[in-house]
Order: sequence, then structure tokens, then C-alpha cells
Amino acid sequence: MLIPDRRLFLAASLWFAFGVVVAFCPTLLDLWLAAAGVWLLLAAGDGHLARQRCSRLLVRREVAHAMPVGTWQNVRLVLQTSTGGGASGWLLDGYPAAFVSEGLPLRFALAPGQSLRVGYRLRIGERGRQIFDGVTLRWSSPLRFWLVQERVAVRDEVRVYPDFARIAHYTLLATDNRLAQIGILHRRRRGEGMEFQQLRDYRQDDSPRQIDWKASSRAGRLISREYTDERDQQIVFLLDCSARMRARDGDLSHFDHALNALLLLAWVALHQGDSVGLVTLGHPRPRVLAPARSVATVNTLLNAVYDLEPSLQVPDYLNAAELLDRRLRKRALILLVTNLRDEDDDTLLPALRHLRIRHAVSVASLREPIIDEVLSAPIGGFDDALTRAAGLEYLQSRRRQLTLLRRDGAQILDVGAQGLPVALINHYWARKRAGTL
Repeated sequence: MLIPDRRLFLAASLWFAFGVVVAFCPTLLDLWLAAAGVWLLLAAGDGHLARQRCSRLLVRREVAHAMPVGTWQNVRLVLQTSTGGGASGWLLDGYPAAFVSEGLPLRFALAPGQSLRVGYRLRIGERGRQIFDGVTLRWSSPLRFWLVQERVAVRDEVRVYPDFARIAHYTLLATDNRLAQIGILHRRRRGEGMEFQQLRDYRQDDSPRQIDWKASSRAGRLISREYTDERDQQIVFLLDCSARMRARDGDLSHFDHALNALLLLAWVALHQGDSVGLVTLGHPRPRVLAPARSVATVNTLLNAVYDLEPSLQVPDYLNAAELLDRRLRKRALILLVTNLRDEDDDTLLPALRHLRIRHAVSVASLREPIIDEVLSAPIGGFDDALTRAAGLEYLQSRRRQLTLLRRDGAQILDVGAQGLPVALINHYWARKRAGTL
């Protein structure tokens, strides 16, 4: 498509101005008509050359085909001509609508016979299969009378996963023993676990309870028992996929925060020798992953949930508990991640009681940040007072429900979405150290 450029409008303006002069000096009429002919020939020839150049410009996109949600990613575009000749102008990439770009449109100047690589950044705002569809180019014709606009078919499909970059960050901190920087309160020390590993010589910092008196008597010196964390235990995530998980906290929904936290805890548990599984609830097609502890389990979990989105359904905790109980053959720590409501009492309490017969159960209930904002906002009028009263009523109702669940024996984590990863890992370590998994 050809779009008139400023130089063409300038030439037309000069020609019309010359026409005003011709009106007062008719002897210049032939020159004015000749100028019009030259101008039209130049404009037509310039447009023809520009159209020929369209078919010679090739575009290729360089983009990662697996991306973590909520992060910034770089995208590169490679331009080259197939038969020589250069071009200069602007380009706009057809990135997914849920993403936010930085650096577009891009200016390019392509020399004859050369290739050019330009880039921009994207903030990845939505999980699942995402499509980059086409690149729009707009460059100047040789005489700059026209802007040539062309859409080049460059289609790429990428998969947006939960934020697996957190795993790399956790690994780095764990390697340097700096987990306290992100709020991880406890790192297990060798010798403090629940599972016997070996006998060894007594050390000064050993607890007296570790001393094996019979072995010490035979050896004639103090001998200690060494323990490690119990292994091959099962951690099963019961993930709420209902409409209430659509609430947003920052750039991500509660559901995305939950997926990021589960992914990180899965990696931690697998590296402790435990098995990890998943069951979804509140979704038309429940997804079930049997507990496994292979090195591929994290990838399996990623591929199972990367395109999962909250539904419009209401969660049925009891039905999910019965499904989960039928699937599990041995005791497991079941972590229910949800956002509790008053109306959940009819199915939540029976579900927790049913699961606690054979399993250890913990509930992570996500707090909505809007409540804290409402309660901390100044009251400037009657409407603000009503909003504050509604927020207080909701908060009191939530506290009553959590108190009821705790009295019934449930272990509850009442936490904001952004603090969920650290809270879950600390809870996992606490239950593992206490031997209650």
C-alpha cells in the first residue's frame, strides 16, 4: 500500500503556488504544465520502484518459544533483501494483545545486500499459547514521495508458562545459603531429620538424644546416630480453578501467583526426594497428575498447567476431596490453594474432615489486597464510610471462618498472593521437620 509522504505534499504545494503565479503571468503556463508532467512522472516512477522493493524485503523473528509469565522478554527481528537494494523506515510487530511492548515502532535503515537485526522488549502478561502474527513495515520510496506499507506474514507460536525463573533465583540463593533474604526461615541441617541414616563418632554440637549408648559401649567411645529428612513422601496440590481465583494482585491474577508458588514448592520438594502431584477443582475438565518424583516432574507439571485458566464455576471441595482420596494409595500432604468464602462451609469442612482421615491437610487462603486498601483509605464522605463498613464486615466474616477451620483441626495459611511462595515453602519445611507429612 502506498501512502503519500510529506515530500509529495510539499511538491504539490509548490506546484499549486506556481499556478497562482501563472494566473498573473500566463506566459509561464507551458512551464507550469511541464512541471506538472515531470512531477507526475517522478511520483509514478517513485511509486513503481517502491512497489518492486516490497517483494524483495524478508523478515524473520527471533523469539523464545517458552516464556515465563510476568517477565520482560527480548524479541529480535531480522530484515534482509533478497535481490539487493536498501530500505529505511519503521516497523511494528504483531505481538499478542495481552503483552505490553517497549520500544515499538522500531526505526530501521537497511543497506543494499546486507541484513539488519533490531529488537524490542515485551512484558509477558498472559499464560497459554500465544501467537505473533505478522510484521507491519512502513518505509520511504527512493525519492521519498511515498510511504510504502506492507504486512509481512511472519507467524510464531510461543508457550507462556508460570514463572519458572523463580526456580533459578531460589537455586542461586540456596547455593549461597542466602534463602533468608527472601523469607525462607529454615534450612534443614544434616542429622536433625526423622529417618535413620548411619552411625558416626560423636561431635561436640550433637544432641544427647542422638547418642547410641549400646554402640558407644561396644566401641569404647561416644557414637551418635545420624538422621536425614524422610524421603519419598507425597505432596499433592489441590488447586482451585474457580472464578474467585481471577482476582488480581499486582500484574498477575491470584491464579497465576498460585501456579508460580506451586511450581517453586514442587521443585523444592522434588529435590528433597519427595513426590509431587496435582489435582484441580472448580474446572469443567479436572486435571490430575499422579504423584511422581522423577527429574521430569517439573516439566510435566509445567506442561499440564501452562494453558489452564480460571473457570466461571463455583468450587465443590467435597467432590474434589473424594476424587483425590480415590486416586491416592498412600498418605500425602495435601495443599489446598484457594480463596475462601463464607459459602464454602457446606462443602469445605466435610472435605477437610474426609481427607484428614488418611492424609495431612493444609489450606492456603489468598487474601485480596483490595480489602487492605479499603481499610487504610481515608474517609471523605458517606460513600467512603459505607465502603469501609463493607470491608470490615467482609474481614470479620473471613476471620470467623478461619477460626472455625482452625478449631476443627485444619492448618491454615492466611497469606497475600505475592507472599504465597515463601509461605508455602516455610510451611512445607515446618511440617517435614515435625514429621507430620
